Amino acid sequence: MRLSRYFLPILRETPKEAEIVSHRLMLRAGLIRQQAAGIYAFLPLGLRVLRKVCRIVREEQDRAGALEMLMPTVQPAELWRESGRYDDYGKEMLRIKDRHERDILYGPTNEEMITEIFRAYVRSYKDLPLNLYHIQWKFRDEVRPRFGVMRAREFLMKDAYSFDLDFAGARHSYNKMFVAYLRTFARLGLKSIPMVAESGPIGGNSHEFIILASTGESEVYCHRDYLDFCVPGEDINFDDVSALEKIVEQWTSLYAATSEKHDAAGFEKLPAEKRLSARGIEVGHIFYFGTKYSEPMKAVVAGPDGSERPVHMGSYGIGPSRLVGAIIEAFHDEAGIKWPEPVAPFKVAILNLKQGGADTDAACEQLYQALIRNDVEVLYDDLDQRPGAKFAAADLIGVPWQIMVGPRGLAEGKIELKQRADGSRELMTAGDAIARLGQGE
Repeated sequence: MRLSRYFLPILRETPKEAEIVSHRLMLRAGLIRQQAAGIYAFLPLGLRVLRKVCRIVREEQDRAGALEMLMPTVQPAELWRESGRYDDYGKEMLRIKDRHERDILYGPTNEEMITEIFRAYVRSYKDLPLNLYHIQWKFRDEVRPRFGVMRAREFLMKDAYSFDLDFAGARHSYNKMFVAYLRTFARLGLKSIPMVAESGPIGGNSHEFIILASTGESEVYCHRDYLDFCVPGEDINFDDVSALEKIVEQWTSLYAATSEKHDAAGFEKLPAEKRLSARGIEVGHIFYFGTKYSEPMKAVVAGPDGSERPVHMGSYGIGPSRLVGAIIEAFHDEAGIKWPEPVAPFKVAILNLKQGGADTDAACEQLYQALIRNDVEVLYDDLDQRPGAKFAAADLIGVPWQIMVGPRGLAEGKIELKQRADGSRELMTAGDAIARLGQGE
């Protein structure tokens, strides 16, 4: 992509309304544009990142056996009255009346709707287990939306819902998502730690997946050994009940708690060198809530003995739009964003340090075309600007690699390759740069 043909509205000044790092950088780097309090448009650069996050989330949900569908954003109030949550949910729910004066709502979550879909089609235990998920926009009317996409009113959510005959089956479904979440966040470049959490209005038992970041929302406490745990590989067998149980047991065997669940006395029993208290950001939340929705909504199946019983359910959420902000909170410096390669909007930026120069223009064009042929996502800064402005913009938007092409280096047959993550630089030939960048993730 040539920057001269791209829509990238970079801001020089930090917007006054931005309170945290990710909000400031997303606005300055042209990833998002605020349309109203807690409501954002994702601009082209931000959308590229959001789609990459969603792709990784999808791949790990599919790997774990979940099936993708798509539910509407608007839901009939009758479903929520069946579950008893319509009046209980509070002012966060955006309630609407259509032209026929029927009560509808903009969905904050989808337990009721997925339960209605399930009960309409599934009658027998032979059709279980079943896990359905979608990635859809949701709306919760936060009393004080803040921190950009980290606490927005409208947000993109991946929510999966599992259905099982009994507790044993539901536990296995829960473990599948537990392991899938560990893998998802690792692939996004994040080290997540599962912590026992409050379930809130959804109900049941739950774990939050927390990443450690100095700019995190709240204090968290955990055993330091979690930082050294290995995430399961892509060869994990999600149908192996005992293998998944061992993984979950390992990842829940040591102390890990959010501030709401923190047991100071229990934490103090750990050896001093093993205690880790830090700021944390929630990036995922999984729930087992049994028959909380299936009983009142009569989502039942015939068991092996022919008798009907309500199914056991769980729900599993990841907010991709929120994750974009969380990744920035974990990976940034004073100059801007430092994207992990799997979610970076482009892998490499070519900076033409003398736009209009015959030698630099030709060299940049050759590099640009060669990288495209090697399936490398590349942003070519072909704007007529000073080198300092190009350096600042490239650092701000956080592309992992920068190729700097200037007349002095070209005189020696070299270009300069910079890695954004650590700032390291290396002079090399264009061919060597193409070979290195074309090796894949």
